[in-house]
Amino acid sequence: MEDLYKTISEPTSEVLFKDKGSKFFGYAFPIIDEDDIKYFLEEIKNKHNSARHHCYAWQLGTEKDKILYRANDDGEPSNTAGMPIYGQIQSFDITNTLIVVVRYFGGVKLGVGGLINAYRTTASMCLEDASIVEKTIDTHFKISFEYKDMNNVMRIIKEKNLQIEQQQLELTCEIIVSIRKSLAQNILEAFEPYYEINVKEL
Repeated sequence: MEDLYKTISEPTSEVLFKDKGSKFFGYAFPIIDEDDIKYFLEEIKNKHNSARHHCYAWQLGTEKDKILYRANDDGEPSNTAGMPIYGQIQSFDITNTLIVVVRYFGGVKLGVGGLINAYRTTASMCLEDASIVEKTIDTHFKISFEYKDMNNVMRIIKEKNLQIEQQQLELTCEIIVSIRKSLAQNILEAFEPYYEINVKEL
């Protein structure tokens, strides 16, 4: 379906991959914006403040033309850390996810191929442990109406199984609802007979 996407439902437990004395600790987090990314990166850097490399990749967005992503090698040779991590986000076909892999150098260089394998494997271990869920891409509507129209509005909300996100019920009322994108047209049609009720897509 066009209005479904996959993400992880909660932060994963720490995973550990070892190669020639180097240790790679991996973590995956669900994110909804760049503030989440900053927060989790800060948390990992504080936890592993003596590590030399905190490499990561993330992807945000649920619609193909609005995807944002970033891959960061954090001092490792170019494209040996961030992109292999990002490759796993793509491979598991998920979004709204951040993966951080922390490396403690073990004294033996792994070479480009060894690094790519280590970062890719650690990221993969994270996602194998993760709880991956399917979610709907939702469309939001603002319904504005007079108090006297409350029964009609609430009946349609119930019949159409709309999710109430926010409401302000006074003399004039406003309710913000969400519904999966593929069903959005039905909502406008349901409210059509009630010309006094204003429905606007957000």
